[in-house]
Amino acid sequence: MGTEPVDFCRQIETYLCRKNDGHLIRVTGPSFDLVSNWAEQGIPLKVAYAGIDRFFERYYRKGPRRRPVKIDFCEADVLDVFDEWRRAVGVGATRAVDRGPVLSGPASESVRRGPSLPAHLERVVLKLSEARAAGRLDDRFDGLIDRVSVELEAARASASGVRGDARQALLARLTALDDELVREARAALTDSELRDLTLEATAELDSFRERMSPDAFSHARDGALSQLVRDRFGLPTLTFV
Repeated sequence: MGTEPVDFCRQIETYLCRKNDGHLIRVTGPSFDLVSNWAEQGIPLKVAYAGIDRFFERYYRKGPRRRPVKIDFCEADVLDVFDEWRRAVGVGATRAVDRGPVLSGPASESVRRGPSLPAHLERVVLKLSEARAAGRLDDRFDGLIDRVSVELEAARASASGVRGDARQALLARLTALDDELVREARAALTDSELRDLTLEATAELDSFRERMSPDAFSHARDGALSQLVRDRFGLPTLTFV
């Protein structure tokens, strides 16, 4: 959110320390340059955190960890999440993104160009279940979550073989369900909460504002606000692009 590179790096280092169960891995030297570049590109802290989380989720699935994770290993996931955020919000990159060479070590399996549709649906179903289990959604969400979950499970069963018009229809349905979920979540916020999130969305887009028209900025702010509403309730982005 307009954070200076040094402060951005410090906050990333603190977050990485928590993800590594308190083991401190310094963001210095080439790692500092890497993370500073994220700040210069305008990557919001929450987006960077989500990319780090994505790497750790995959790392945990491989079993007990053998060594702490360096921030460099999370780069591909951070850039993937940033790409997804930009497409959802409707802004371009501030500079060309160089994903660099494939890393060796525990991050080598993470260098990819985004999840497949089946993998996306699997993550969405899991995140919905986690949001409900964590108690972040009140009773008004129950019917909607049940209906969305049923549709997503059906989509997962066929997603890998969906092609052409059927795939486009599925993607359109995911977008419609996503809109419905966000509308319900926004309605659950107080006026004060919605105002605070709108201010936060505006701040996230600060580094992009100068090269956007007023209409484009307004549209992007709405998209950023939707992302923050999802974060507030722990909801996934259903739309797949």
